Amino acid sequence: MKFAICNETYQGWDFARTCDHISQTGYDGIEIAPFTLKENPFDLSEAEAEAFGKTARDAGLEVVGLHWLLVKPEGMHLTTNDGICRAKTDSFVSHLAELCAAMGGKVMVWGSPNQRNIEENWTYDEAFDRAAESLRSICERAGEVGVRIAMEPLSPKETNFLQTAEETIRLIKAVDHPACMLHLDVKAMSSEAKPMAQIIDESKDYTIHFHANDPNLRGPGFGEVDFVPIAEALKASGYDDYVSVEVFDYTPDPETIATESLAYLRRTFAEAGAI
Repeated sequence: MKFAICNETYQGWDFARTCDHISQTGYDGIEIAPFTLKENPFDLSEAEAEAFGKTARDAGLEVVGLHWLLVKPEGMHLTTNDGICRAKTDSFVSHLAELCAAMGGKVMVWGSPNQRNIEENWTYDEAFDRAAESLRSICERAGEVGVRIAMEPLSPKETNFLQTAEETIRLIKAVDHPACMLHLDVKAMSSEAKPMAQIIDESKDYTIHFHANDPNLRGPGFGEVDFVPIAEALKASGYDDYVSVEVFDYTPDPETIATESLAYLRRTFAEAGAI
């Protein structure tokens, strides 16, 4: 098992300083939100992406990939019935896949709840089919450059589309492309009726990435979730790739978040025999 942390944790830090601290703390990788590198990631070139990847590697880190894909620029949407908007979204995410590959990353986590919500005048089945069509097109390009899209179930508080791992796997099967797989997140899984260990087991054939956090929006170990059973379930499922720390509450500071989250993960995963 390898551990990473998402770079937007380091609010206000430049990328090189962020990489240095992540590496010195003991993480193996960095996961990147594209809008932190440039306000409009459409304007980020592959040459610039290669330079960011080199900065991470020079610090001793692997670029895991990208997440928070559709935060900026505005106007992107996965399930929309607006063909122009959806074409723009397809083009943008395909561009992100090229940037991800240029950095050395291999995974793009698709969360972005507001940019996939189904509006009242759309039927679920039609929205589902539009999402599958778009993802199939995006995955053609992503697969060509060695990047996989990891679809992320999110809680009903955040979205009305892809609220469970089971629903998300149904979409993945409809896309039917090897570059479309599943991402699991502790905060999101905690909203499901099933125990997290069961979700991990049932999703094992599709899961390619994992986020460690807590329903309180803080890091692992900063809330009530016990990660020992999670680590045991991941080990039993055969998952041995990255576990990335992703927080939404950036207090008290990035140093404390990074250091204490990693210490907790190492302790609980060691107790579970997963590292």
